[in-house]
Amino acid sequence: AMKGASTENMKHADSQVNALDIIPNGTILAAGGYQHIRLYDMNYSYPMINFDGVTKNVTRVGFQEDGKWMFTGGEDCRVRIWDMSTQNPACKRMFDCLTPVNAVCLHPNQVELAIGSQGGSVYLWDVKSDVHEQLIPEVEASIQDIAISPNGQYMAAVNNKGNCYIWSLSNSANSETQLTQTDPKLRIEAHKKYALRCKFSPDSSLLVTCSGDGTARIYKTDTFQLHAELKIEKYWMWDAVFSNDSKYLFTASSDGHARLWKIETK
Repeated sequence: AMKGASTENMKHADSQVNALDIIPNGTILAAGGYQHIRLYDMNYSYPMINFDGVTKNVTRVGFQEDGKWMFTGGEDCRVRIWDMSTQNPACKRMFDCLTPVNAVCLHPNQVELAIGSQGGSVYLWDVKSDVHEQLIPEVEASIQDIAISPNGQYMAAVNNKGNCYIWSLSNSANSETQLTQTDPKLRIEAHKKYALRCKFSPDSSLLVTCSGDGTARIYKTDTFQLHAELKIEKYWMWDAVFSNDSKYLFTASSDGHARLWKIETK
């Protein structure tokens, strides 16, 4: 079995870490926790910037592809856009959901954010025009995670009932003023228990879902039929991410282990 070694430890006092992301140029790490958003220089152990004024848990952080702005979402029911062009990043735009935000994902067009809320709504928000659309795939079900394929063709969302919803995406006829068009494609009964995460592979050919049932399930996006199931007995499968070549999958589970799986493509 392959083994990994820690190369650096970042200090994150007074809070657990809920979300992490690295700016595309690889120089800054963003960490979201309870009432904290912190930025770290990748060469140092202590945060270089602490964001003030955030309440409750920050559940998602991420960066625009050029690192010009950062987005965050959290239990305060808000998604924020932070201007990263200055030495003291500030919130320049905010989207208010009615319920806590569990998931935020940036569209490949670098303009729209897909948002999943605890109240069961999926929002598509244009951060430039401030136009948004609300979708409710299933009543009385919390959206736990949301993902958009790198080729911009599909959007997926999983909920606390174990279901995964897929939408086909297409460009608006007037891309300057209108949002990406969404068309419901199918519902997958992905898990019998709580679904936690969904991710597309970098080549957009695969979708993985993770669950409290201890499984990660991989679907081929040409048919969305189940391709493989990865299982760990008695533990929750909390998260998964594909390697850059889409041939391997990393998973993290409640037994405290991260695992590397090779994906059979036949």
